[in-house]
Amino acid sequence: MATIFKSIPIIDISPLLAKCGDPNMAEDQGVAEVVRQLDRACREAGFFYVKGHGIPDSIIKEVRNVSHRFFSLPYEEKIKLKISPATGYRGYQRIGKNVTKGTPDIHEAIDCYREVKPGMFGTLSKPLEGPNQWPIIPPNLKQLMEDYISICTDLSRKIMQGIALALGAPADEFEGETAGDPFWVLRIIGYPGVSRSSGQIIPKNDIGCGAHTDYGLLTLVNQDDGITALEVRNLNGEWISAPPIPGTFVCNIGDMLKILSNGFYESTLHRVINSSPKYRVCVAYFYETNFDAAIEPLDICIKRTGGTKKYERAVYGEHLVSKVQTNFAEEDELDS
Repeated sequence: MATIFKSIPIIDISPLLAKCGDPNMAEDQGVAEVVRQLDRACREAGFFYVKGHGIPDSIIKEVRNVSHRFFSLPYEEKIKLKISPATGYRGYQRIGKNVTKGTPDIHEAIDCYREVKPGMFGTLSKPLEGPNQWPIIPPNLKQLMEDYISICTDLSRKIMQGIALALGAPADEFEGETAGDPFWVLRIIGYPGVSRSSGQIIPKNDIGCGAHTDYGLLTLVNQDDGITALEVRNLNGEWISAPPIPGTFVCNIGDMLKILSNGFYESTLHRVINSSPKYRVCVAYFYETNFDAAIEPLDICIKRTGGTKKYERAVYGEHLVSKVQTNFAEEDELDS
């Protein structure tokens, strides 16, 4: 239900976080105001900033700084972590390797997923089985990112409690079989500036990441200060900038929440164009449902949207694997 929004709202979620775990949290006036703002943002834009999230700015900045240090390494060092089907689609992808709707994206990245052990979800999860590939340089990247993932998982779970209340459901609606054991994805992404190629052949377009929606429930975007590159499409087809605001995360909802809400909340198209001469880093954390969760519209959301079920059941893991297996350029990079 995206509208003709012209800007992305900023929400102070500290009152919500202060009451998470309280069985009477929905009755708190501060929580009610946060829930009202979340509801409006999810209905009108599908995107919002959060402040008052409690994560120290020093951690947020260090996550970006260590990512910059990795991407500044020689290509020969980075490609040691080459992503492939044999690695469970985990690891480093060079510039132009990721494609969106057939067009190469002008970014490089390390893709990480929650670890999937053999047979963990039967044949469903087999393509993603294996551990993540972490670089040796910088030496602190692995531990920093694993700590960051834990922090983001906790924060996302709490924001989802507010979104559950916004839909008119209990705060714990997304626990249990839906997202009580959530899958997660982390993408450490580097976007070259307009004048940089890092010695690599860059495809001839300026789209850092083509227009797409995210797959799961909620995304937390940690982006470099001072570079505006993320854009969100409104109902009129206009691209609205989501510039970095220090001390905040950009949040957006994904395809699984769209289904759960029966389209009441939209997973909005967005893209990245880095027209700055500066190299831009973005670390995107994706909070997902349980890997094997069967997702379908909630009864309360069917009622709120006219009584007709608009979306059929979807299994998150199937949705993710189908996307991952079609996200890469067809050449020898992923053949090993």
